[in-house]
Parts: sequence; structure tokens; C-alpha cells
Amino acid sequence: MTHKYTNDLINETSPYLLQHAHNPVNWNPWSSKTLAKAKSENKLMLISVGYSACHWCHVMEHESFEDTLVAQVMNDNFINIKIDREERPDVDQVYMNAVQLMTGSGGWPLNVIALPDGRPVWGGTYFKKEQWVDALEQISKLYIEKPEKLLEYADKLEQGIKALDVVTLNTDEPVFEKNYIDDALTNWSKQFDNNLGGMNRAPKFMMPNNYHFLLRYAYQTNNKELLDYVNLTLTKMAYGGIFDQLGGGFSRYSVDTKWHVPHFEKMLYDNGQLVSLYADAYLITKNDLYKDIVTETLDYVKNEMTIDNGAFYSALDADSLTPEGELEEGAFYVWKKEELKTLLKNDFDLFSDYYNINNYGFWEHGNYVLIRKDDDIKIIKKYDLTKDELAEKKSNWKTILLKERNKRSKPRLDDKTLTSWNGIMLKGYVDAYRVFGTVEYLEVAKKNANFIVDNQLKEDGGLYHNYKNGKSTNNGYLEDYAATIDAFIALYESTLNEKWLTSARDLANYTFDHFFDEKSSMFYFTSNEDESLVSRSIEYRDNVIPASNSIIAKNLFKLSHYFDNEHYSKTAMSMLNNVKPEMLEYPSGYSNWLDLMLNYAQPFYEVAIVGEDAKEKITELNRTYLPNKLIAASTSENNMPLLENRYNPGNTFIYVCVNRACKLPVTKVSDAIKFLKE
Repeated sequence: MTHKYTNDLINETSPYLLQHAHNPVNWNPWSSKTLAKAKSENKLMLISVGYSACHWCHVMEHESFEDTLVAQVMNDNFINIKIDREERPDVDQVYMNAVQLMTGSGGWPLNVIALPDGRPVWGGTYFKKEQWVDALEQISKLYIEKPEKLLEYADKLEQGIKALDVVTLNTDEPVFEKNYIDDALTNWSKQFDNNLGGMNRAPKFMMPNNYHFLLRYAYQTNNKELLDYVNLTLTKMAYGGIFDQLGGGFSRYSVDTKWHVPHFEKMLYDNGQLVSLYADAYLITKNDLYKDIVTETLDYVKNEMTIDNGAFYSALDADSLTPEGELEEGAFYVWKKEELKTLLKNDFDLFSDYYNINNYGFWEHGNYVLIRKDDDIKIIKKYDLTKDELAEKKSNWKTILLKERNKRSKPRLDDKTLTSWNGIMLKGYVDAYRVFGTVEYLEVAKKNANFIVDNQLKEDGGLYHNYKNGKSTNNGYLEDYAATIDAFIALYESTLNEKWLTSARDLANYTFDHFFDEKSSMFYFTSNEDESLVSRSIEYRDNVIPASNSIIAKNLFKLSHYFDNEHYSKTAMSMLNNVKPEMLEYPSGYSNWLDLMLNYAQPFYEVAIVGEDAKEKITELNRTYLPNKLIAASTSENNMPLLENRYNPGNTFIYVCVNRACKLPVTKVSDAIKFLKE
């Protein structure tokens, strides 16, 4: 296929950047060469950030970046730079902070104009074509006629951006108590939607880490009301259109309050975290719905997002081609009533009741998004079916409809691999194995972990961030280390292979060497080997993915126990103490930190299992939800601090310890669980 235009993005591997390689805009990738060009030509930089599954990024591309007249304005006045935010979260973070300071909000597409030295002077998100051209012309004119105004504004904005990244060392005595968490929860619960789950607003994001913490806290404090709320949320999400009722897997968020119509992109990081969440919720409730969600989500990941070498792809786009050849959001997933009647024949009435092919499930333009309202028991009673009969019908419906759906044009795949997101999905597989014991899940987890070690681990002990077509690129960010260490610790607990625990420790030591800020006792997002940006940020507020600092702090807490390392322990405690003053005001932005605080506020146990039957005992132990513990185990003599001098050839002993004091060793898992629940 020949193209009228080709720009410098043609040599990139990111699917998002390649989508723009044939725009008439002279796009450049973010590189030292591009930045040097802006300085040598003394031209403003136009920095546009997005990602492959971003609907409004595609809209703006079609309206503006494919327009030759718009391109001419951009090419004449700017060095134009296109960035995939998932490949370069460091650059995205700096300019997102700038736009939030300038406008009060942010999002993608993110569009910023910066001076030749990279300091931002103007920005926003999506712009209609006329607005876009008008803004560009005004700023170009200002730069020519009164450049000192832009320089003055850049100075002020730079100070504002740097102020956002400052974390001050909290010298107060670290005190972490249950009362503090109770107070945070009182504030937080005012936003709960107790009818439909989630927060009392739209759009609704799933925020898995929020519910993971709330699940744990409700369980450990016997708070039935809170546990009911979490289960309501998990059930409504599982019933909603946000979950692909046919093919499995979750979309990113719903645009309404009932989890019905999603923004249809499917992100690896959402699905990895939600597998972990539903697996743990199953341990408490033994709710078969939760098990089905885990099974179907992992089937989706296996079928659509897994590479032969064990790596995972990043995302599926929200948009796909309609029969008329137009890109449209959700086109792959939605159904017309007549189409369903033709395909399902005599079963249509039952199907339409089950998945609400009615006003409740209607979206727009004659399209329905499948959503459940009633549980299986109600449907079984209403239609006089057995449980097995309904299960068989559901299986038949899925077979028929998936066969038909797969004839449609599929959503575009973002086929790059990110180390951080792979760590999250790896942890999801380990958690699913821990709860359900499905050996295949553990095999997938080990294969992915070996992929990370074989491909993403550098000779100096650091990590790469990106992988595509056999090539690893981009120096790793703190998020890559945080997620990988977390996953490797979990993998050790399920395999007893110390390779994963020592790898986790080595990666943690690497982060101290290259990311640690001695002044604040926090970790920078970028390595000290990376090129300097306008500001070197410290990411500590939890979002859809927990902050890299909160994950690192939890990792160090665990590693301090495994290796009896005082430095790890003190650092984790200092990090938590640093963010404590902010946590009460906006608890949902600190849920992973609150989870760590709970480790201090209530007993946290070390479970050491030594003997030939250690693996069997761990399997039995894992059938109970015990979030306030770590496991160290060995089938033979071992000199790890928690295991040393505890091997007995004739028996497998379980030691339950807290604050370096241990109960008498027991041989029965049930006895150990009694200690853990005291």
C-alpha cells in the first residue's frame, strides 16, 4: 500500500506511533535528536501524548492531524513530537502535571506547547479543529512578537511542576493505628453507591486496589456492612456490560452509574488486578460467580493477549470497523435485537431476559450491550430450569454468538509488551493459582516470569520497560521494578523457588542505587541514568494502578521480613509516614498505602513451613483468606533468616511468628490458622 505522506514515526515500534506515521504532520519521536533539533532551530515544540486504545486520540487524529491545512500550521511553526504515554510514562507525567496546573484537569489526548528547552507554556486535552488551529496561530504569533511573555510564564509553571513532585520527609514519630484508618473510611464511605456499587457518580472506574483494601479491611475487622458493599460492587461489575459477557475480560470503565456501557478498550493492567481481586473475594465468599469471572478473564487473556514466548500484550482498542468500514466505538461488541432473534431462535426470550435485551440493556442506535440484572437462582425459578440446564444454555449461547462475533472486524491490538503491566498480570495468574490450584495458571506465571528475566533484565541488573518484535527498549521506570518485585515475591510463595525471592531482593537493591531520594526517603519515577526532564517526579498517589512508591513500600515491608533487613524496614515505614498527612482527606487515592498501614495497625504474621510436606501444607493454608501474612518455606535445610535451624527430617513444622516472637510449632494447618485468626 502506498501512502501520500510518511514521517519519522515510521521507524518506531509502538502501534500508537505507527498509526500516525502517515499523517501529513511532520511527527518526530521523543528523542535526544528531536530535542536538539528544537534547540538548534529555536522552534517551539508541540508535544502530543496518547495511547492506542484512546478513543478521543483517534478522533483528534482524524479531525486535525490528517488534515493537510492543519498540518501546514503545525509544520511551519513547531517541532511536532508524538508520544505513546505507555512507552514514556515519565514524559507523560511531567506534561500532564503541567496541564493540570494550567487547566485544573487532564486526560488524553494530551497536547502541550513547550519552549525549545522543553518547558511547557500552554496545553490541554482534546481540541476541535478550529479551536486547535486558532490556538496554534495565537501562540506562534506571541512567540515571534513577545517571546519574553512565554519565557516568564514558563519560569512560573516550572516552579509549580517541581512543587508537585516534592515530598517532604515527615520527622514525626511513625504512628499507624486502626483509629486512623477508621476515620479515613468514614470520609470515604460518604461517596459509596450502596445501590449499584462503586462510587456514587459516573463515569465509574473499577479501581481494583480500592476494593482489594476494603475487602481486606472489612474481613479483618468483621465489618459486615463494608463487606456487603464490596460484594455488591464486585457483583454489579461482573453483571455489567463493563465485563464482556461473551468473551470474558473487563473494559476500562463505564460511562454510566450501572456499569453498563463501557469505554470498550480492554487494558492488561485492569484485567490482571481484577483477577487478583476476584480470586481473593472468592476465598471469603466461595461465590461461584467470582470463580467464573476469574476463569473467563484468564481465558480472554490467554486467547487475545498472550504471546508464544509467555509475554502479554498491552491493550485492545475501543474502536473497530463497522460493516460499512467506519471505525466506531464498541462496534465489535454490541448487538441488534433482530440479529439475536435470528441467531438464538426459540431461546431468544430466555436470553433476552437473562441479558436484558430490553430498555435496561439498550444503549443507542438500536444497539444493546449485554448486561445482567438478576442472579441465576431467580432465572432458574422463573423458567423452571435446573442449574445444569441453565449452564448448558449459557454455554450454547456463547458458542453461537462468539462464532458470529468473530466474523466481525476485531478491535485493533496494541502488541507492545510493558514490563510493569506484565508484572501485574503475572501476579494475577499467581493469585488465581493460589486460590483455585489450577496448575495451568502457575505454568503461565512461570513462563511470563522467565520471559521478564530472559528479555527485560539488563546486564547491570536493571530492567527494560518495553518489548516488541524481539527487541527490548527504554530504560525501566520505578513502576517496572515495583510490579515485578511484587509478582516475584508472590511467585516465590507459590513455588518455593528462591530464585524469585532473591531476584526480588536484587531488583529492590537496584532501585535504591538508581531511584532513591535520600532527602525524602522516597523513590523517583525515573532512574538517575535517564536524561533529565523538566522535573524528576515522585509518584505516590494511588490511581487505577497503585502508585509505584506504594507498591515499593509494601515490597520492602515484606522483603525486610524475609531477609531480616532493617534498612528495608525503616524505609517502608518512613515512606508510609511521609504520605500519612494526606491520606485522610482523599483515602481512595491512598488505598494501597492504607493496606500497608493495616500491616502495622494489626498483627502481621510470618508463616515459616519447613519439611518434606511444605508445598502440600501451603496449598492447604491457601484455601483460607489470610491477607496479613507472608509465607517462607522449604522442603530441606535452609539458611534464610525465617527458616534457619528449623528443619526436622521426620516432620513438617509450621511456625507462626509476629514481631519476632513465634508460637510453638504445629504440624496441622488448622492449628496454624487458629493462631493467624487470634
